Amino acid sequence: MLRLVQLPSSGIVWGVGGSRDGGRSLESGDGRSGNLQRVSSVESFSAWRLNGGQFGLPGFGATASRRRRMAVTRSGVKELESGLMEVREGEGTRVRDDERRSGALRVALICGGPSEERGISLNSARSVLVHLEAEDVLVSCYYLNKKLEFFGIPSAQMYSNTPSDFDFKITSTARSFRSHTEFLEHLQATSDIVFPVLHGQFGEDGGIQALLESAGLPFVGTGAAAAQVAFDKYDAAVELAKHGFATLPSFLVDDGKVDVSGLRKWFQSNDVDINTGRVVVKPARAGSSVGVSVAEGLNTAVKNAEALLNEGIDERVVIEMFAEGGQEFTALVLDVGSGNETRPVTLLPTEVEIFGGDPSDGEQEVAIFNYRRKYLPTRQVSYHTPPRFSEGTINKIRSGAADLFRILGLRDVARVDGWLLPQVKRTGPALGGQMPSDESDSGIIVFSDINLTSGMEQTSILFMQAAQIGISHADILRSLLSHACTRYPTIPLPKSIGYPIAISNSNPKAEFGMEGSPIEKQKVFVLFGGDSSERQVSLISGTNVWLNLRGCSDLNVTPFLLAPAEPDDTKTVSEGDLVGDKTVWALPYAEVLKHTVEEVVEGCIEHLKASTVAKVSTLRDQILSELQGQVKASLLSDDGRMEMPRKLTLKKFIAEAKQNNAVVFIAVHGGIGENGTLQALLRASGVPHTGSGDEASRLCMDKATTGAAISHLSSQGIHTAAKAVIEIHELVQSGDDMWVKLRKELKADDVCVKPVGDGCSTGVARLSCAEDLAAYVKAISTGQSQIHPGTFLKAHGIVEMPYPSPKQLLFEPFIETDDVVVVSANRGGSASEGELYWEGKSRWLEVTVGVLGLHGVMHAFNPSITVKETGGILTLEEKFQGWYLYSSETFDNMFWNSAHNTQIHTTGTGSTVSVRIIPRSNQGLFIVHVKAILTHYNIRWCYLLIVITPNALNVPTVVWQL
Repeated sequence: MLRLVQLPSSGIVWGVGGSRDGGRSLESGDGRSGNLQRVSSVESFSAWRLNGGQFGLPGFGATASRRRRMAVTRSGVKELESGLMEVREGEGTRVRDDERRSGALRVALICGGPSEERGISLNSARSVLVHLEAEDVLVSCYYLNKKLEFFGIPSAQMYSNTPSDFDFKITSTARSFRSHTEFLEHLQATSDIVFPVLHGQFGEDGGIQALLESAGLPFVGTGAAAAQVAFDKYDAAVELAKHGFATLPSFLVDDGKVDVSGLRKWFQSNDVDINTGRVVVKPARAGSSVGVSVAEGLNTAVKNAEALLNEGIDERVVIEMFAEGGQEFTALVLDVGSGNETRPVTLLPTEVEIFGGDPSDGEQEVAIFNYRRKYLPTRQVSYHTPPRFSEGTINKIRSGAADLFRILGLRDVARVDGWLLPQVKRTGPALGGQMPSDESDSGIIVFSDINLTSGMEQTSILFMQAAQIGISHADILRSLLSHACTRYPTIPLPKSIGYPIAISNSNPKAEFGMEGSPIEKQKVFVLFGGDSSERQVSLISGTNVWLNLRGCSDLNVTPFLLAPAEPDDTKTVSEGDLVGDKTVWALPYAEVLKHTVEEVVEGCIEHLKASTVAKVSTLRDQILSELQGQVKASLLSDDGRMEMPRKLTLKKFIAEAKQNNAVVFIAVHGGIGENGTLQALLRASGVPHTGSGDEASRLCMDKATTGAAISHLSSQGIHTAAKAVIEIHELVQSGDDMWVKLRKELKADDVCVKPVGDGCSTGVARLSCAEDLAAYVKAISTGQSQIHPGTFLKAHGIVEMPYPSPKQLLFEPFIETDDVVVVSANRGGSASEGELYWEGKSRWLEVTVGVLGLHGVMHAFNPSITVKETGGILTLEEKFQGWYLYSSETFDNMFWNSAHNTQIHTTGTGSTVSVRIIPRSNQGLFIVHVKAILTHYNIRWCYLLIVITPNALNVPTVVWQL
């Protein structure tokens, strides 16, 4: 049955007037002045700039900000303004308190950089900031842009979403330095040591290291000369071969042009088939698997190498023999020597298992550990720590990585990647440098890549391997800092920084008040995971919530995973009695730091096996012995034991929360986490929880029902798009007439399809013809995990499909938003660098806003405009790659980051209008709109997706989606 929900498109709307002085007027839908009062002119952007004076950062000039006043809904605006002022005052107070922390180690954290990996750098820096800053460590943040210009930034800006977001805000929020000399002089005066978290070029190739060394500045990490050799994949392999390490045969392209004749000879001399032989093509000086590809045959190898050269990723390209039958691994090496003494200790290595592409999904059969698999949650890769190798092989890897670290002159920390190749007889030449010491009982060990700045995101391999032996995020970061400081005797190192390391993050252990009595901590159970297609995003959310709340001294926080149903589990969420039987895992620290929900469950099961417990215990004791107490292992119990995972049912989880008077922090996305089922179970048991109640959750989970529920608010300027809900079985049985019917009923040329109850861009696609609809229906009815680029008529990215497949789909008119980009230096036109550039073709913009508060006292934070690569659907990368959940102590600061005016140039009309992302002159009415919805439906907090478009008279209409 085709169910259509058609909502009115007329009524009172609010919008931006056309006055060039920045004035704003609220108008009726016919473009004439209505009954709404005209508001006062918005003052210039400079009055609202966040600068160092307002945050109290050392060396930053002070500029007083003026408060703006509006003529409408002053009470609502007063709430918003007071919230923003509170953020400023709180940040200023925090920094003033920092300045009074005499004796604290002053750390300069540098992130960003010119490479393609700068987004990873920002994520790493946020994690370092959260876990390193403490009473005895004062962290100041600095950003390096693509032009190698340095900026001092407030810590709040670290929670920007993407590199483009960083670049857009930088001119209004940061202190710029006129030269590298000025920046270095600033560091000399304000910091004790520098912590560079720069990935790729200028971060790991000796660039930033040489700059810091030129000024005599202490820093964490390897020196410039050693970094230059180690970072270059070809040069490092040559050096390792000289010292007897096995290396994969490789060919270097270093003059900007591929020597086809020389490459042909290389293929022949290494017994690689000219037509079908597989090789890996990669930049010599790039990390994070940027630009890495597998090529079959000489011609494809040449093509891929030339593509890298033309894209400018690197001037040197390595063509390397494919590690046929190899098992990939990666290992962190930690230096625990004192001063200039090097004493490397390798942590527990991790086996990286890559699953071959599914040809039915349009993937290549050969899968590699590429950028997407490295940094996005996917079942195409699985991590095993320790590896599924023999203990003898693991120890060979550990000793080899430590030797490599010492031979190449590395410092503090490095990550070494490699392969365990099967022992086979070769008819051609042996692996370069191979010696008997490279062989283990399982195969030949080959080290292939050296990473001098290991990723430091919350669930990165560094923290994953450390946690397996009882070392927390804070433990290992403070160890790196402590070790680096020992090279510089003049640094006034606080005693708490050195061993024994003082960790304020020892959450489970009792803390005591001034009179010696234990502080009663509020227990918080963080629940994440679930069955829905959003479960991987839920894992990210829950992990960050748990890690950040652990830093609160008045909270005792425990992570729990709601496990997905087994493949043969026929229970449905509508069977209330059966929902309580769902599996929940109480997780130890190390088991949380995984990349997928399935990986967490597999890890819990594996680490309950007696054989695994014995293997891990033996290796852990060995590594801790080698560390000789130089790194605190705060995750171990007093008797040196690790916490074990615990399996229970959802019903028992709720009973345990009740018994412990715990608050349940719901971080389950989709499914029972958002459809009211979990909320109802908790309410019935009297267990308090975060988020909205069961009725509001049930309403907002269904996009079609939500649209119908707010349709009566059209008179207040709140509209929603026309919607059609169709059963999957009807779509499977229908023909081309269904596409014709959809277009007619929705009055649209292109249609947007999405699951009724899923989010996070899952299953959202643009359909432009009957063939597109047929391809989508086939993908969802056959259970495809992804729809790949090129499937539909119009360009699109990878579409992650829902699992399990929904029974209904929602169709809406597709709204093609205009491309909004941050202006770069080489872009022509009238727009200035750093401004948002909008061509204004369709005049649709997408905006999102967070809403927080108790029922009846809601606060709408400053909205953010969506800047994406195309006017199509946001891809998973665009939505989550730069994403990072805020720290509990910087919650307000994160939302304050989006409180910036911007200049949007509209080439369509030739005019320039100064707007706030939601114009401040309209925020009062905006708050009224938000409250009208949220108060009416008893929603405690949520996110709203708003699309703004003008009607025929160029007066914007606001379309809401909860």
